[in-house]
Amino acid sequence: MATQIDPAERLLNLLIALVNTHGRMTKEQVRTSVAGYADAPSDEAFERMFERDKDTLRELGIPLVTVTNAGHGDDFGYRVDLDAYALPAIDLTSAELGVLTLAAQTWQDRTMRGDTARALTKLRAVGQAPGASELVTGLAPRVRSGGTVFAPLLDAAQARQVVRITYRAANTGEVRQRRVEPWQLIARRGGWVLIGWDQDRAAPRSFRLSRIEGSVRTLGEPGAFPPPAPEQVERAMAAWRDGPSRIATLALLPERAEATRVRAVEAPPDARDWASDPVAGPLVAGRDVVHVVYRSEWELAEELVGYGDAVLVLDPPEVRDHVLALLTQAVALAPDDERGERRG
Repeated sequence: MATQIDPAERLLNLLIALVNTHGRMTKEQVRTSVAGYADAPSDEAFERMFERDKDTLRELGIPLVTVTNAGHGDDFGYRVDLDAYALPAIDLTSAELGVLTLAAQTWQDRTMRGDTARALTKLRAVGQAPGASELVTGLAPRVRSGGTVFAPLLDAAQARQVVRITYRAANTGEVRQRRVEPWQLIARRGGWVLIGWDQDRAAPRSFRLSRIEGSVRTLGEPGAFPPPAPEQVERAMAAWRDGPSRIATLALLPERAEATRVRAVEAPPDARDWASDPVAGPLVAGRDVVHVVYRSEWELAEELVGYGDAVLVLDPPEVRDHVLALLTQAVALAPDDERGERRG
């Protein structure tokens, strides 16, 4: 028995056929030549299938037109209006293509990597400078995957559906369940953050996705809460990002951790001379000592841990402890054979 073609694949087959047809395609030609329509068990089923697919293409904004035979007014055919469907010529400067390259490099999640790579290849083909991406080489921050909780939280935010999550607090390490009205998911310092209304605390809160344990559970029906007003979201984000700023001191390997390196600030007046320190001196030899501003110890630690041995946290010890804790967790989660390889 032949494998039945998925409706989405059948729709794509129809679009490809209508884009590439010379003149038009009749319904009979669609049924006999487009993969997926032969699955229809009857003429009536084919008619319903074809009409539904035509409506879907038009809902997607594809300019599907009906063409009649000049000699037979009731002989209908179909095609895609290529003049309306084709994109206009794209004229990108080197700087514009560089920025797009930077954005594409930011998305490292495996579900998006293939799409961004294909899109970037096409953009480079029309860009004015083949080496435009070199303008931003090494500057792209890596936004790590939100894990298994990203998709359900995104769906819940779009559906305005309350969720229950198990969350590990950054400061105390306390783990407890929280009921949240999800508002937005935003990328921040190499990871994802959920902004929403915490029903248990009756206040807006932010939740780092990397601290959500287990799965996301939806509560109630979609549309359970109204969309947040822009000022609500802005206040929530301001409360999250406007904490007291502090300075961390890092030792970076040359030409590594560029996204962190470009945030470097001038050394404070009381900066320590790490090179002459009897303990730290040998560790910073051959490295660049830089100072970066941060507000959350956990947030900075989660950003730095992705660079591995390219970054040493010299100060403050709280950030260094958080980095070590994250590395310890990663080792504990790794398969036994991988841990054995590390020890060897």
